[in-house]
Amino acid sequence: MKEKGNISINTENILPIIKKWLYSDKDIFLREVISNSIDAITKHKKVVSMDEGQAPDNYRIDVKVNKKNKTITISDNGIGMTADEVKKYINQIAFSGAVDFFEKYKDKSDAQDQIIGHFGLGFYSIYMVAEYAELQTKSYLENEEAVYWKSDGTSGYEIEAGTRKSHGTDLILHINSDKENKDLVNLWKVREILEKYCKFLPIEIYLSEEGAKKDKEEEEKPINNTSPLWLKDPKDCTDEEYKDFYREVFHDFKEPLFWIHLNMDYPVSLRGIVYFPKMTTEYNVMEGQIRLYSNQVYVADNIKEVIPEFLLLLKGVIDCPDLPLNVSRSFLQQDGYSSKIAGHITKKVSDKLKEIHKKEKDEYYKYWDDINVFVKYGCLKEEKFYDRVKNDIVYKDIYGNYHSLEDYKKGLAEKKQKDDVIYYVNDQKKQSQYVEIFKQEDFNAVILDNVLDPHFISFIESKISGTSFESIDSGIKNVMEKEEKVEGFDSVKTYFEELLKEKNVSVELKSLKTSDLSAVITINEYENRMQGMQMLYGVDMPQSNTLVLNIENSAIKNFDNIDQEDKKKDRALYIYQLAMLAAGKLEGDDLRDFLLENNKMLTMKEE
Repeated sequence: MKEKGNISINTENILPIIKKWLYSDKDIFLREVISNSIDAITKHKKVVSMDEGQAPDNYRIDVKVNKKNKTITISDNGIGMTADEVKKYINQIAFSGAVDFFEKYKDKSDAQDQIIGHFGLGFYSIYMVAEYAELQTKSYLENEEAVYWKSDGTSGYEIEAGTRKSHGTDLILHINSDKENKDLVNLWKVREILEKYCKFLPIEIYLSEEGAKKDKEEEEKPINNTSPLWLKDPKDCTDEEYKDFYREVFHDFKEPLFWIHLNMDYPVSLRGIVYFPKMTTEYNVMEGQIRLYSNQVYVADNIKEVIPEFLLLLKGVIDCPDLPLNVSRSFLQQDGYSSKIAGHITKKVSDKLKEIHKKEKDEYYKYWDDINVFVKYGCLKEEKFYDRVKNDIVYKDIYGNYHSLEDYKKGLAEKKQKDDVIYYVNDQKKQSQYVEIFKQEDFNAVILDNVLDPHFISFIESKISGTSFESIDSGIKNVMEKEEKVEGFDSVKTYFEELLKEKNVSVELKSLKTSDLSAVITINEYENRMQGMQMLYGVDMPQSNTLVLNIENSAIKNFDNIDQEDKKKDRALYIYQLAMLAAGKLEGDDLRDFLLENNKMLTMKEE
């Protein structure tokens, strides 16, 4: 018997709203209908367990693409629907079948924890891409006939007897002719969507193309992994399984450094794996990805309400059925659970770092060059994280050794080097000369050369009283021994001061153990730090420099013996330019003059 009627809605414009505004991405329609199929199968499993139905040989979902007819068909062998259920759950928007099912079995089942749909709106996401849809469904109840339903997504529908022979549902979507939907009838596009949203759903999903030739020997394989590694007990997982899973999810064939398996039941249910990737460049650590799932359904990447911001530098998957999602399953509602989840994840990460540092100190030091940006960023962003890991922050020195700050300062005292100032290197290439001087003078410094270190240095100074940091090219003058008697050098100093007055360069006299170096440039630490921070924002701040002349060097010792004024001036400028070049600061007119002078010397040698 054929019947026609109107879909029951409260607002005549609600379907256009759902179609255009409820879901952030059009391809979500496939996630929603697949989720409905998963729910239908979950319900059928439950009624079978209650001896109210018979299980098929295997539960499965089939997605078939027909490029010629421009259709996508999603079929399942779940609980199916009667005509009355179709009218109730399909024709009435926002009337979720899950709600009724929970009520019916609330005292007998934990099915609520496994069923995905709660809002009853996901089905209508199909009309973002479908011109019209057909439904063939048959209830698991033996005395119920199959049902056929059809609607174009307006306020009308058709319903009559169907042709399906076994329990379950076929949903046939007739893709509309909109330009942006043209790829949806291609197998590769549907596979891409399924792998994005349905990669880890608990029921096998098979994808095929209707009308395409099949290789008889080709094995039929599901496109999804129904038992993702995060569901296993950590003690049952091998290192190789963790690495394989990392490659499967992130398509990154560099092995992760280590990982954390999250397993939480209270106050919310949460499972997941967070990986610390190996950093190949200074900045790719900023390209982390935390994939969020709810009941194995992909929700979104990098949702900050659940994932602390500094953890977004990592890679991982987190599955939390208790997530307070909105109806589109794309965003979180404001909820106290979110902060609890974030707090738990932060604790587990800090616990893992502490564990490795304590039990595998050498391995921890090997990891440090890759993970230090993450640790420092976490300290800067979250006070609680710093409090947890402050004793696990280590510093690499210019000799390649790693220390806690406390141990490093003890080592300075043994070297008779002041421990209230920590000298640091922020550019190992440009400051190589200064590093060499430090080593010759038996001094030490730490390497702090990543993009966050200017901020981190100030942060640590605010946390640890009596400790300050100074750049190696600022502190180099403190390493040099000052001569108490500088008779014979006052005139040298005065000459350089007059010559360099317009360049904003001051002059000092010091003594170095090595006589090979005529002079070095030192800078003001405050100016250096301000410039380091401002350069992050594209602002260049001019610096004042100090030229430190080494009175042990023959060029300085014999400077006053130069008779010709031109030669004396050229010699002084050359000493200054060499020092600036070694400091990586020679530029503009100074660089031009330096190159011209050197080319002139080459010509003189040829003559």
